[in-house]
Amino acid sequence: MLGVFSSSIVSPPDELVAAGSRTPSPKVAATKLVGRFLEANSSAVSVKIGDDAQLAYTHHNQSALRPRSFAVKDEIFCLFEGALDNLGSLKQQYGLGKSANEVLLVIEAYKALRDRAPYPPSHVVGHLQGNFAFIVFDKSTSTLFVATDEFAKVPLYWGITADGYVAFADDADLLKGACGKSLASFPQGCFFSTAVGEIRSYENPKNKITAVPAQEEEIWGAKFMVEGPGMIAASK
Repeated sequence: MLGVFSSSIVSPPDELVAAGSRTPSPKVAATKLVGRFLEANSSAVSVKIGDDAQLAYTHHNQSALRPRSFAVKDEIFCLFEGALDNLGSLKQQYGLGKSANEVLLVIEAYKALRDRAPYPPSHVVGHLQGNFAFIVFDKSTSTLFVATDEFAKVPLYWGITADGYVAFADDADLLKGACGKSLASFPQGCFFSTAVGEIRSYENPKNKITAVPAQEEEIWGAKFMVEGPGMIAASK
């Protein structure tokens, strides 16, 4: 799955901007990145949301344990990869029917977060049990919300394209070819919300996230770490 968002929606993380500046490397624009995704994946679907956001996904080569889903409801777009172990109880909690799947559940959970303020994001994501990564874009408020499970069993990466778009994908090689060293593994057990304005751990919401410059030989430009006893490594 792939999501690209212009700087009018999300400001590129300073740490990834700095990483790209330290070690300049070839990059491509967001439009070309989406084109590469569509070319590389059979039966891929791309959804353009206004002028500043685009989502793409495919069921090609997906894991049976990590299916990919897409849905849109009330101008809320969501890409979801993985499976929730407690989907049944969450459907009851959010008043959803038996046929609802993970991607619809995440949309409802996001709506609860948006409409029942103050409703902490860490509380919403912390209730999700299983293997997952998702990208939510609320067109009505231009809000982006991204999260991964606490063990990063569904990998997610983010980077900055040549024209300053922030890109999220489950394919590191795809982003490496477009973002150069302005690239990092999205930290496990964390969420990023433009409404909050930063990346945070939902397992340890009071702990600061620190980005450590990566070694020169690594494909990453930085590694995001959750501060705490022994600096819990937040990227694999």
